[in-house]
Amino acid sequence: MKKALMLASVASMIDQFNIPNIKILLSLGYSVDVVADYTNPGNISKERSEDLIKRLKELGANPIDIPVPRSINPKVVLKAYILVKKLISTEHYNLIHCHSPIGGAITRIAAKSERKNGCKVIYTAHGFHFYKGAPLKNWIVFYPIEKILSKFTDVLITINKEDYERATKKFKAKQTVYVPGIGVDTEKFNKSRNGNKIRKEFGLNETDILYLSVGELNDNKNHEVVIRGLSKIEEKPYYIIVGKGDKKEYLQSLVNDLGLQDKVIFAGFRQDVADFYDAADVFIFPSFREGLSVALMEAMASGLPVVCGKIRGNTDLIDCEGGFFFDPHNINSVVESIKNELNADRNVQKNYNMKKIQQFSLDNVNKHMISIYKNCEV
Repeated sequence: MKKALMLASVASMIDQFNIPNIKILLSLGYSVDVVADYTNPGNISKERSEDLIKRLKELGANPIDIPVPRSINPKVVLKAYILVKKLISTEHYNLIHCHSPIGGAITRIAAKSERKNGCKVIYTAHGFHFYKGAPLKNWIVFYPIEKILSKFTDVLITINKEDYERATKKFKAKQTVYVPGIGVDTEKFNKSRNGNKIRKEFGLNETDILYLSVGELNDNKNHEVVIRGLSKIEEKPYYIIVGKGDKKEYLQSLVNDLGLQDKVIFAGFRQDVADFYDAADVFIFPSFREGLSVALMEAMASGLPVVCGKIRGNTDLIDCEGGFFFDPHNINSVVESIKNELNADRNVQKNYNMKKIQQFSLDNVNKHMISIYKNCEV
């Protein structure tokens, strides 16, 4: 039987991005090992990670718990490399598909010898850390690493146009392809949900204007700029943030200091995120950096107008007919965009976004991935 390895740094990346890819590999006759850190699973709960392990086994895949790091800690990186190298050398995979910067680096170095024996290595860049406007240290550290490692890559998958253009011009992968994201189930998010239930849960009326963000409470997701922006708006919408993270206490303290306790709601990690999209009037997305955001695509599929940072990835998805852009570093820019959206025709934006997102549907992305996997067998 053909053997495939799917590897990501944390279980959340498998759960949120790669179940469709695993299903495709299984359908093509591969046995599939799925490596990730299931013990420290990222932005999903440990209970969700345990459920993921069960679901993978039910599909016929084999989950393997290896603590692949998300940050550059030499001891942890070396330990992960040794474990991944041993696994690859023992199993002799026909195909390897790796994700995340450090996980991708570890895997491509560990698979160098196996590539000489015919193993094909695919790396999906979910958004390079170097991009237009990125800090200089990102270019100094990550750019040369990715450029060198591209030589050990049979297929480099990029999910936004900026990364694709740079990779095709500067890198040395055998093949570089553009795939429109990881795919969003447009039918799932297009169906009528339980938005009224969410509004009742948090004490909101049907007529209350509700802005929504979905994402980890960390520095990159930049929820702070929206909170500070709301403090400057006279007719404030309500603002719900779905997600967990180490910035929770800081953000809650900021909300208290600005007197926004009645307007800003931290919903935590939720399994029923589709219901939040249904409850909201507008999706606001203030991240500093994204590859191609799943949350943003889900919001569009749910028919939400979007107010978001004018950054790589977001500009692939949104234009002026679907919402408004702002500078994520500039509070006044955020305020202006929120005010503009409050006066916009949201029905026009809704219809436009629901049509635009079809380009990024799961069905379309799956067609790309089937072709890539099949071509690796030639």
